[in-house]
Amino acid sequence: MQAHQCTKLIERISWRSLQPVTAFVPYNSVAIQKVVCICQPSASRRRAHITSKNLERCRSMSVSAARQQGGNDQAFTLVGSGRVGTALKKLGSGSDKIIERGQAVEGPPGPIIVCTRNNDLQGVLDSTPEDRRQDLVFIQNGMLQPWLDARYLGNNTQALVYFAVSKKGETPIDGKTDANPEGLTAVTGKHAHAFAARLAAGDLSCKVLDQTQYKKSMLEKLIWIW
Repeated sequence: MQAHQCTKLIERISWRSLQPVTAFVPYNSVAIQKVVCICQPSASRRRAHITSKNLERCRSMSVSAARQQGGNDQAFTLVGSGRVGTALKKLGSGSDKIIERGQAVEGPPGPIIVCTRNNDLQGVLDSTPEDRRQDLVFIQNGMLQPWLDARYLGNNTQALVYFAVSKKGETPIDGKTDANPEGLTAVTGKHAHAFAARLAAGDLSCKVLDQTQYKKSMLEKLIWIW
């Protein structure tokens, strides 16, 4: 199976129709009424068939591409040493730098993964030198785009995380389901391939999406967590 065939296959399975609905979306601890699009599978798309063999081949190709472009030896700066930050560090090569709360954000060239709660984001940004702010990678839940746009970070790398770490130090569990056996974690932006490669080191799925596809997936997750 060629790469473009794999992409088409995944698109056929993952395609969602859009229906406008009104929902309350949490943003900065305030419930803001927004009209968003809830992504629901169309009946014809749900009937699309994919064999476990083809799915595994697609996953392997995606992992291989991510490793080639990002590489698991890419050093990360990890802001926060909680469950997620510690898990990402364990998947690396040992060259990551951990930044604790209140410390200046500085580290090796490359991604700066912000593994904090949403209400800590402004403090992290203030502690990051201006010439490194484009390297910030945001993995928080919620609609961050308005907050990012207001701080000229609208094109920064963002990730939708669907893996779980039940306790600090434990192995992450991928959020695959029968309905989405290919996994739901997704990432977009400058450091997308490096982030996907890091997850691949722990056998965690991660799709690299363009911004349009990512926004659709983000809205779907907003409705899911609401």
